[in-house]
Amino acid sequence: MFNNLTDKLQDALKKLRGQARISEQNIAGAMDDIRTALLEADVNSTIVEGFIADVKQDCLGEAVLRSVTPGQMAVKIVYDRLVALMGESEAPLNLGGSPSVIMMTGLHGSGKTTSSAKLAALLKKKGRKVMLVAADVYRPAAIDQLEILGKDIAVPVYADRGNPNVPAIAAGALDRARREAIDTVIIDTAGRLQIDVPMVQELVQVKQISGATEILLVADAALGQEAVSVADHFHKALNITGIILTKLDGDARGGAALSVRKVTGCPIKFVGTGEKIDEIETFFPDRMASRILGMGDIVSLVEKAAEEIDRQEAEKLQEKLKKNEFDFNDFLSQLRQMKKMGGIESILKMLPGGSSMLGSAKINMKEFASMEAIICSMTKPEREEPELIDFNRRKRIAKGSGTSIEQVAQLIKQFTGMRKMMKKTSLVSRLMSGNMNFSGNPAELRAKMNRGSNFTPPKKKRR
Repeated sequence: MFNNLTDKLQDALKKLRGQARISEQNIAGAMDDIRTALLEADVNSTIVEGFIADVKQDCLGEAVLRSVTPGQMAVKIVYDRLVALMGESEAPLNLGGSPSVIMMTGLHGSGKTTSSAKLAALLKKKGRKVMLVAADVYRPAAIDQLEILGKDIAVPVYADRGNPNVPAIAAGALDRARREAIDTVIIDTAGRLQIDVPMVQELVQVKQISGATEILLVADAALGQEAVSVADHFHKALNITGIILTKLDGDARGGAALSVRKVTGCPIKFVGTGEKIDEIETFFPDRMASRILGMGDIVSLVEKAAEEIDRQEAEKLQEKLKKNEFDFNDFLSQLRQMKKMGGIESILKMLPGGSSMLGSAKINMKEFASMEAIICSMTKPEREEPELIDFNRRKRIAKGSGTSIEQVAQLIKQFTGMRKMMKKTSLVSRLMSGNMNFSGNPAELRAKMNRGSNFTPPKKKRR
């Protein structure tokens, strides 16, 4: 989402990096560029002017002027101000009450029902016993959609078909939750094309009956400043406790993420990063600021790897790497692990400078499917010892995988290069092989990610 903003901010900050001395003159040029970048990202104009004034004042402060690297200090100031703009720190859910009740609100098309299921799956993974409540009695098939999603994640869904009384549905859901010792209830309420009096009255009644400790607004990030306006209206009507920004994987310009906290005073608690049920993340202002400035997000990447990577498989792979026995079976395993983590494009975006490494090129996921098909068409000896694959074998593999001989040859060439690279154990190979300790604070994690490996694998004997 922030690609364009990131590029423009990086260009602006280049004017400050490497400067031996910071002055009002060189600060002014950089601030003009930053102002333009933020306005083009659809950030509220009043917020932009306040942000620029604060950054400029900090940059001309005595600590920066006397610093050995004033340009780098100026970049840090921009980072710190971005963090402050988005909320300083994460805002955890208030899961008090018995059961804890979370109301999901928002306009039509914001992704409310899907976000309800995503949040349910996330809380279930953390050990909560969750129930979804289908309280949207107006949208056709809304109840069906929630029931299908609930079945997919093995979470019960309370629905009272034919009952148009939404507060009564909420009351019935709470009774069932107490009987079944469910500790978390997520109520998927109805949306509208716009905020109106009947909608607000209904939501207020549901809030009173349920005693909701969390009222989350689901807002489409692609709406930009309109999303901020919607959040402000909902907050005045319901006193919302937090926001879920959806569709951050799209081409939204980013203004909503940078404006909504300042305008409403409500924290962003989660962000939706895709259509899949597990593509929801806790919102960390410091990590988002790091991504916006092109510094990557190593901590989130390591946490994601810790969730997805099978530890036993990772240890086996590490031993193979040490003995230089990495083969196509392991390569196939890594392709599938990367798919679980969102693909190589998603991983690169979290690495420092990863977005610029990707550039304007888009990684074609069909190529990864072709790679998987080619490897699956190999025999066991061929996977274990790629050197056996001569022209006739390539021809057979190409036919079996529905690809060309050239594609098979290219994959073997890529694999050979990858195996050579892994002798030096690069950042991604260490991450994927599990040669990482996933505990510790962010500073320690970053240090571990940058630390090299000393082993030199022996050459593998050919059979």
